[in-house]
Amino acid sequence: MNKSHRSTLLAIFSLPVPATLEWRKIESLFVALGAQTIEGNGSRVRFELNGIIGTFHRPHPAKEAKPYQVKDARAFLENAGVKP
Repeated sequence: MNKSHRSTLLAIFSLPVPATLEWRKIESLFVALGAQTIEGNGSRVRFELNGIIGTFHRPHPAKEAKPYQVKDARAFLENAGVKP
């Protein structure tokens, strides 16, 4: 995990939830942590990390993740045993 991934991890766990975090940075963090990406239909994407599967919809047309998506990413990481 590089410095950018570390700052993304800290942003995901920060309060209040950031509204300007780009979704591609969250995906990059998941991959850096060893998650496998499973593409779905349309904007659906799944990640498998430490036996935990998280299902997300990529935001569109904006590139920023919505606050509920950041919260879902936090829950996915917590369930997979990842903490900052």
